[in-house]
Amino acid sequence: MPRRLEGKRIALTGPRRAEELGKLVENLGGIPLYRPAQGTVLLDDIDLRNAILSWVNSPPDWSIFTTGMGLEAMFDMAEDMEVVQQLWDNLRVTSIAARGYKTANALKKRQLTPMVRDDDGSTEGLIRGLSAYDLHDKTIMLQLHGDPAPRLVHWLQDQGATCTPILPYRHIAPPEGALEMLLYDIMEGKVDAVTFTSGPQVRFLLEYANKQQCLPELINMLHGPVIAVAVGKVTAQGLYEAGVPRVLFPMEERMGSMMIELTRYYAGEAQPLSIERSADSTGEQV
Repeated sequence: MPRRLEGKRIALTGPRRAEELGKLVENLGGIPLYRPAQGTVLLDDIDLRNAILSWVNSPPDWSIFTTGMGLEAMFDMAEDMEVVQQLWDNLRVTSIAARGYKTANALKKRQLTPMVRDDDGSTEGLIRGLSAYDLHDKTIMLQLHGDPAPRLVHWLQDQGATCTPILPYRHIAPPEGALEMLLYDIMEGKVDAVTFTSGPQVRFLLEYANKQQCLPELINMLHGPVIAVAVGKVTAQGLYEAGVPRVLFPMEERMGSMMIELTRYYAGEAQPLSIERSADSTGEQV
Protein backbone atom coordinates (compact mmCIF):
# COMPACT_ATOMS: atom_id res chain seq x y z
CA MET A 1 0.00 0.00 0.00
CA PRO A 2 1.42 3.42 -0.89
CA ARG A 3 2.61 5.45 2.08
CA ARG A 4 0.23 8.29 1.34
CA LEU A 5 0.30 9.77 4.85
CA GLU A 6 4.05 10.42 4.60
CA GLY A 7 4.91 13.06 7.19
CA LYS A 8 1.31 13.85 8.06
CA ARG A 9 0.52 14.32 11.76
CA ILE A 10 -2.77 12.66 12.63
CA ALA A 11 -4.50 13.28 15.98
CA LEU A 12 -6.39 10.21 17.24
CA THR A 13 -9.18 11.14 19.67
CA GLY A 14 -10.65 7.69 20.26
CA PRO A 15 -9.60 5.91 23.46
CA ARG A 16 -10.44 2.42 22.20
CA ARG A 17 -8.16 0.61 19.74
CA ALA A 18 -5.98 3.73 19.66
CA GLU A 19 -2.72 1.75 19.43
CA GLU A 20 -4.08 -0.35 16.58
CA LEU A 21 -5.16 2.76 14.69
CA GLY A 22 -1.84 4.45 15.45
CA LYS A 23 0.05 1.49 14.01
CA LEU A 24 -1.99 1.79 10.81
CA VAL A 25 -1.11 5.49 10.60
CA GLU A 26 2.58 4.60 10.98
CA ASN A 27 2.34 1.88 8.33
CA LEU A 28 0.92 4.51 5.98
CA GLY A 29 3.87 6.78 6.71
CA GLY A 30 2.06 9.16 9.06
CA ILE A 31 2.77 10.29 12.61
CA PRO A 32 0.03 9.38 15.12
CA LEU A 33 -0.62 11.71 18.04
CA TYR A 34 -2.69 10.13 20.81
CA ARG A 35 -5.10 12.77 22.04
CA PRO A 36 -8.06 11.01 23.75
CA ALA A 37 -11.15 13.20 23.82
CA GLN A 38 -13.38 10.70 25.59
CA GLY A 39 -13.33 8.43 28.59
CA THR A 40 -15.64 5.49 29.29
CA VAL A 41 -16.77 4.21 32.66
CA LEU A 42 -18.46 0.84 33.08
CA LEU A 43 -21.29 1.16 35.57
CA ASP A 44 -21.62 -1.40 38.36
CA ASP A 45 -24.46 -0.01 40.38
CA ILE A 46 -27.73 -1.22 41.82
CA ASP A 47 -29.78 0.26 38.94
CA LEU A 48 -27.89 -1.79 36.35
CA ARG A 49 -28.14 -4.97 38.41
CA ASN A 50 -31.86 -4.44 38.96
CA ALA A 51 -32.35 -3.84 35.24
CA ILE A 52 -30.66 -7.13 34.40
CA LEU A 53 -32.77 -8.96 36.98
CA SER A 54 -35.88 -7.42 35.45
CA TRP A 55 -34.69 -8.51 32.00
CA VAL A 56 -34.26 -12.06 33.31
CA ASN A 57 -37.39 -12.34 35.46
CA SER A 58 -39.79 -10.46 33.15
CA PRO A 59 -38.54 -10.94 29.59
CA PRO A 60 -39.54 -8.05 27.31
CA ASP A 61 -41.17 -8.46 23.93
CA TRP A 62 -38.19 -6.72 22.31
CA SER A 63 -34.55 -6.32 23.30
CA ILE A 64 -32.72 -3.51 21.52
CA PHE A 65 -28.92 -3.43 21.64
CA THR A 66 -27.12 -0.31 20.42
CA THR A 67 -23.45 -1.26 20.88
CA GLY A 68 -21.40 -4.43 21.01
CA MET A 69 -19.51 -3.04 23.99
CA GLY A 70 -22.75 -2.53 25.91
CA LEU A 71 -23.96 -6.03 25.08
CA GLU A 72 -20.70 -7.54 26.32
CA ALA A 73 -20.80 -5.43 29.48
CA MET A 74 -24.31 -6.65 30.24
CA PHE A 75 -23.40 -10.28 29.68
CA ASP A 76 -20.34 -9.86 31.90
CA MET A 77 -22.51 -8.38 34.63
CA ALA A 78 -25.10 -11.15 34.22
CA GLU A 79 -22.32 -13.72 34.55
CA ASP A 80 -21.11 -12.04 37.73
CA MET A 81 -24.69 -12.20 39.02
CA GLU A 82 -24.93 -15.87 37.97
CA VAL A 83 -27.95 -15.25 35.72
CA VAL A 84 -26.21 -15.27 32.35
CA GLN A 85 -27.83 -18.54 31.22
CA GLN A 86 -31.31 -17.22 31.98
CA LEU A 87 -30.55 -14.02 30.10
CA TRP A 88 -29.34 -15.95 27.07
CA ASP A 89 -32.33 -18.32 27.18
CA ASN A 90 -34.73 -15.38 27.22
CA LEU A 91 -32.99 -13.63 24.35
CA ARG A 92 -33.24 -16.79 22.26
CA VAL A 93 -37.03 -16.58 22.27
CA THR A 94 -37.65 -12.82 22.18
CA SER A 95 -37.33 -10.31 19.35
CA ILE A 96 -33.96 -8.56 19.04
CA ALA A 97 -32.94 -5.39 17.23
CA ALA A 98 -29.31 -4.37 16.73
CA ARG A 99 -27.82 -0.97 15.93
CA GLY A 100 -24.52 -1.21 14.05
CA TYR A 101 -22.53 -4.06 12.57
CA LYS A 102 -20.38 -4.44 15.71
CA THR A 103 -23.51 -5.08 17.76
CA ALA A 104 -24.76 -7.63 15.23
CA ASN A 105 -21.35 -9.37 15.33
CA ALA A 106 -21.41 -9.48 19.14
CA LEU A 107 -24.85 -11.09 19.00
CA LYS A 108 -23.71 -13.57 16.37
CA LYS A 109 -20.81 -14.58 18.60
CA ARG A 110 -23.41 -15.58 21.19
CA GLN A 111 -25.59 -17.40 18.62
CA LEU A 112 -28.23 -14.68 18.73
CA THR A 113 -29.82 -13.34 15.54
CA PRO A 114 -31.52 -9.93 15.41
CA MET A 115 -34.84 -9.57 13.59
CA VAL A 116 -33.92 -5.94 12.88
CA ARG A 117 -30.39 -4.76 12.23
CA ASP A 118 -29.00 -1.46 11.05
CA ASP A 119 -25.42 -1.85 9.93
CA ASP A 120 -24.65 1.84 9.42
CA GLY A 121 -25.11 2.50 13.13
CA SER A 122 -27.71 5.25 12.83
CA THR A 123 -30.79 5.77 14.95
CA GLU A 124 -32.70 6.61 11.76
CA GLY A 125 -31.86 3.22 10.26
CA LEU A 126 -32.89 1.42 13.44
CA ILE A 127 -36.23 3.25 13.46
CA ARG A 128 -36.79 2.39 9.79
CA GLY A 129 -36.26 -1.29 10.56
CA LEU A 130 -38.50 -1.27 13.61
CA SER A 131 -41.24 0.58 11.71
CA ALA A 132 -42.16 -2.69 9.99
CA TYR A 133 -43.40 -4.12 13.30
CA ASP A 134 -46.38 -3.35 15.51
CA LEU A 135 -44.90 -2.13 18.79
CA HIS A 136 -48.15 -1.07 20.43
CA ASP A 137 -48.37 -2.38 24.00
CA LYS A 138 -44.98 -4.09 23.57
CA THR A 139 -42.39 -4.05 26.34
CA ILE A 140 -38.89 -3.08 25.27
CA MET A 141 -35.52 -3.21 27.00
CA LEU A 142 -33.19 -0.67 25.37
CA GLN A 143 -29.44 -0.86 25.96
CA LEU A 144 -28.14 2.66 25.55
CA HIS A 145 -24.70 3.55 24.21
CA GLY A 146 -23.07 5.81 26.78
CA ASP A 147 -25.35 8.77 26.12
CA PRO A 148 -29.13 9.21 26.28
CA ALA A 149 -31.10 8.47 23.11
CA PRO A 150 -34.15 10.73 23.46
CA ARG A 151 -35.16 10.51 19.80
CA LEU A 152 -35.32 6.71 19.84
CA VAL A 153 -37.01 6.58 23.24
CA HIS A 154 -39.64 9.14 22.20
CA TRP A 155 -40.27 7.30 18.92
CA LEU A 156 -40.79 4.00 20.76
CA GLN A 157 -43.17 5.69 23.18
CA ASP A 158 -45.07 7.25 20.27
CA GLN A 159 -45.60 3.72 18.92
CA GLY A 160 -47.31 2.80 22.19
CA ALA A 161 -44.42 0.74 23.54
CA THR A 162 -43.24 0.67 27.14
CA CYS A 163 -39.48 1.30 27.00
CA THR A 164 -36.99 0.62 29.79
CA PRO A 165 -33.53 2.11 29.06
CA ILE A 166 -30.43 0.38 30.44
CA LEU A 167 -27.06 2.11 30.62
CA PRO A 168 -24.14 -0.34 31.08
CA TYR A 169 -21.53 2.40 30.62
CA ARG A 170 -21.27 6.14 30.35
CA HIS A 171 -19.04 8.38 28.27
CA ILE A 172 -17.14 10.91 30.35
CA ALA A 173 -14.80 13.72 29.43
CA PRO A 174 -11.07 12.93 29.59
CA PRO A 175 -8.78 14.95 31.87
CA GLU A 176 -8.73 18.58 30.81
CA GLY A 177 -5.03 18.27 30.09
CA ALA A 178 -5.76 15.87 27.24
CA LEU A 179 -8.33 18.22 25.74
CA GLU A 180 -5.95 21.14 26.20
CA MET A 181 -3.25 19.33 24.20
CA LEU A 182 -5.67 18.41 21.44
CA LEU A 183 -7.06 21.94 21.22
CA TYR A 184 -3.55 23.43 21.18
CA ASP A 185 -2.42 21.08 18.42
CA ILE A 186 -5.39 22.04 16.23
CA MET A 187 -5.28 25.77 16.96
CA GLU A 188 -1.54 25.99 16.30
CA GLY A 189 -1.69 23.84 13.16
CA LYS A 190 0.47 21.15 14.78
CA VAL A 191 -1.69 18.45 13.20
CA ASP A 192 -2.82 17.91 9.63
CA ALA A 193 -5.92 15.91 10.49
CA VAL A 194 -7.96 14.99 13.55
CA THR A 195 -10.00 11.79 13.62
CA PHE A 196 -13.22 11.20 15.53
CA THR A 197 -14.76 7.78 16.14
CA SER A 198 -17.79 8.82 18.21
CA GLY A 199 -20.09 11.73 18.87
CA PRO A 200 -18.97 12.26 22.50
CA GLN A 201 -15.41 12.97 21.34
CA VAL A 202 -16.76 15.81 19.21
CA ARG A 203 -18.94 17.10 22.03
CA PHE A 204 -16.23 17.09 24.68
CA LEU A 205 -13.71 18.89 22.45
CA LEU A 206 -16.13 21.60 21.37
CA GLU A 207 -17.47 22.10 24.89
CA TYR A 208 -13.90 22.58 26.11
CA ALA A 209 -13.13 25.02 23.28
CA ASN A 210 -16.26 26.98 24.14
CA LYS A 211 -15.18 27.07 27.78
CA GLN A 212 -11.84 28.47 26.63
CA GLN A 213 -13.71 31.05 24.52
CA CYS A 214 -12.10 29.95 21.28
CA LEU A 215 -14.82 27.85 19.65
CA PRO A 216 -15.13 30.05 16.52
CA GLU A 217 -11.36 29.88 16.03
CA LEU A 218 -11.43 26.08 16.37
CA ILE A 219 -14.21 25.79 13.78
CA ASN A 220 -12.21 28.05 11.48
CA MET A 221 -9.13 25.81 11.79
CA LEU A 222 -11.25 22.76 10.92
CA HIS A 223 -12.48 24.66 7.88
CA GLY A 224 -8.97 25.47 6.76
CA PRO A 225 -5.62 23.81 7.40
CA VAL A 226 -6.82 20.93 9.60
CA ILE A 227 -9.17 18.31 8.15
CA ALA A 228 -11.80 16.73 10.41
CA VAL A 229 -12.18 13.00 9.73
CA ALA A 230 -15.09 10.88 11.01
CA VAL A 231 -15.33 7.10 11.20
CA GLY A 232 -18.74 7.20 9.50
CA LYS A 233 -21.74 9.32 8.69
CA VAL A 234 -23.25 9.19 12.19
CA THR A 235 -20.12 10.75 13.75
CA ALA A 236 -19.94 13.13 10.78
CA GLN A 237 -23.45 14.27 11.62
CA GLY A 238 -22.28 15.25 15.11
CA LEU A 239 -19.52 17.36 13.57
CA TYR A 240 -21.91 19.07 11.16
CA GLU A 241 -24.38 19.79 13.95
CA ALA A 242 -21.55 21.29 16.02
CA GLY A 243 -20.78 23.73 13.21
CA VAL A 244 -17.83 22.01 11.52
CA PRO A 245 -18.44 22.90 7.86
CA ARG A 246 -16.60 20.05 6.13
CA VAL A 247 -15.92 16.47 7.16
CA LEU A 248 -14.13 13.58 5.48
CA PHE A 249 -15.67 10.16 6.14
CA PRO A 250 -15.96 6.76 4.44
CA MET A 251 -19.25 5.24 3.35
CA GLU A 252 -18.35 2.08 5.26
CA GLU A 253 -18.12 2.75 9.00
CA ARG A 254 -14.78 1.14 9.80
CA MET A 255 -11.66 2.60 11.39
CA GLY A 256 -9.51 1.13 8.66
CA SER A 257 -11.82 2.58 6.00
CA MET A 258 -11.51 5.98 7.68
CA MET A 259 -7.73 5.92 7.35
CA ILE A 260 -7.87 4.70 3.75
CA GLU A 261 -10.24 7.58 2.97
CA LEU A 262 -7.69 9.95 4.49
CA THR A 263 -4.95 8.56 2.25
CA ARG A 264 -7.27 9.03 -0.74
CA TYR A 265 -7.82 12.64 0.33
CA TYR A 266 -4.10 13.38 0.37
CA ALA A 267 -3.75 11.62 -2.99
CA GLY A 268 -6.42 13.89 -4.44
CA GLU A 269 -8.86 11.00 -4.88
CA ALA A 270 -11.41 11.99 -2.21
CA GLN A 271 -12.84 15.23 -0.89
CA PRO A 272 -14.46 16.15 2.42
CA LEU A 273 -18.16 16.87 2.19
CA SER A 274 -19.91 20.00 3.35
CA ILE A 275 -23.25 19.41 5.04
CA GLU A 276 -25.05 20.46 1.85
CA ARG A 277 -23.00 18.19 -0.42
CA SER A 278 -23.35 15.33 2.05
CA ALA A 279 -27.13 15.66 1.89
CA ASP A 280 -26.99 15.70 -1.91
CA SER A 281 -24.80 12.61 -2.12
CA THR A 282 -26.82 10.43 0.28
CA GLY A 283 -30.31 11.66 -0.45
CA GLU A 284 -30.66 12.78 3.17
CA GLN A 285 -28.72 14.92 5.57
CA VAL A 286 -26.25 12.72 7.42
